[in-house]
Amino acid sequence: MKKPLLFLMALGMLNAASAQNTVQLEASKNPVTINKNIYGHFAEHLGRCIYDGFYVGEGNKQIPNTNGVRNDIIAALKKLKVPILRWPGGCFADTYHWKNGIGDKSKRPSMVNTWWGNVTEDNSFGTHDFLNMCKEIGAEPYLSGNVGSGEVQELADWVQYVNYDAKSPMSDLRRKNGQDKPWKVKYWGVGNEAWGCGGNMTADYYKDIYRKYATFMSDPGVDGGLFKIASGASDDDYHWTETLMRDIPNHMLQGVAMHHYSVDWNHKSSATKFNEDEYFKTMKSALFMDELVIKHSAIMDKYDPKKKIALVVDEWGGWYDVEPGTNPGFLYQQNTMRDAMIAGCTLNIFNNHADRVRLACLAQAVNVLQAVILTKGNKIIETPTYHVMEMYNVHQDATLIPIQVKSENYVHNGKALPAVSASASKDKVGSTHISLVNIDPVKKQTITIDLGDEAYKTVTGRILKSAKLQDFNSFDKPNEIHPQVFNGAKLNAKNLTVEIPPFSVVVLELK
Repeated sequence: MKKPLLFLMALGMLNAASAQNTVQLEASKNPVTINKNIYGHFAEHLGRCIYDGFYVGEGNKQIPNTNGVRNDIIAALKKLKVPILRWPGGCFADTYHWKNGIGDKSKRPSMVNTWWGNVTEDNSFGTHDFLNMCKEIGAEPYLSGNVGSGEVQELADWVQYVNYDAKSPMSDLRRKNGQDKPWKVKYWGVGNEAWGCGGNMTADYYKDIYRKYATFMSDPGVDGGLFKIASGASDDDYHWTETLMRDIPNHMLQGVAMHHYSVDWNHKSSATKFNEDEYFKTMKSALFMDELVIKHSAIMDKYDPKKKIALVVDEWGGWYDVEPGTNPGFLYQQNTMRDAMIAGCTLNIFNNHADRVRLACLAQAVNVLQAVILTKGNKIIETPTYHVMEMYNVHQDATLIPIQVKSENYVHNGKALPAVSASASKDKVGSTHISLVNIDPVKKQTITIDLGDEAYKTVTGRILKSAKLQDFNSFDKPNEIHPQVFNGAKLNAKNLTVEIPPFSVVVLELK
């Protein structure tokens, strides 16, 4: 029997009225700090990330630099408040032999980067260059050790070279190369993607390799000891995490890594000329990060109920086809408002799971994958992803405010994703920050935020938006997309009403 048209219309109006976006701020029983290292970055010897990216050489007269590192990139990353930077890889790390990158640059042996384009590198950018660059940026260095093609002694020597202050063969060599005092590097990766490019190992084999290498990594003079990170799972390989947590003693392990990219591996779209179907699939993959974090964390909770070991998502971001006419092995892609959506949602996920996720690295910082900076000659541009991370840096080392989110759906071809993503925190001076993302490419979202028992007098905000989802900053128009003042929030007693446009990111400050 067919239902009357008026009945169907009334039913549709009822459903529309009942569908709403709400965010409930809750009191925290066990306060959690959002570790600033969640906002980390990644610099691999890949394409134009290091050479012709960060590093243009000491003799370059066209591009202002400090010891060969671009001054404009240093300034941009300082503004971003980059807390930690991972190097030299990635897949490259397990082919890198650090002793070839120290000493007289004219005498350093060259190498072939077999993973990324088979280009020849002269090793002119090495340990001293990276660690001194981190000091200029104000970032903690995170070194990825070679356990794929390197021996235990090689990694043990590297730790001693950069960290040991008293007399030893490696500290003497460091001083001979011009660095008197050690850098005191705390964060160390014990291999990378051991299940793949790091050696195609099984979990059972790698956990013994980890135990062996970690045993010989001494930590003299580093406050709290070394923070050693095991090469972790690819995406939803929960067996890998189970094996490491079960078979590596907790005292030997400070972090377990996990990698996940927002990509349809069967069909990587254009970075800029994508359609809505491709956009939906990318966002579905990005939001899958929440499930991955929850399930890997649950496994870690079984063996580490006090959450002393961090889940380290040290590779994440969007992955598309390379830009036309560029080397396929260089992974150079433009960065659109789609990438801003990935960044905003992913950082919200990390914030909301800050009890376990305490370090993460966007892939990658310059000219590779979801880069925050792109370079061309003496020009640089800050991408939409850069602006999201700059807007979100108010959450660094702030106290997480637990939230409950109810979201309308973004529906495409009969499939649905939650349209609204959010996280909240209170900083050290008492200001509350709420970050909101609307991934729906067509519909604006009105969000009602219950502020709980807190009384606020003012609300201000910033927004990142654009006319089209495919918009990006180009070298001809570097400021096409940039944060603007947001006036779409209304404060009323204990509630906040926010109207957020399609595919936009908003960060609010309440005092």
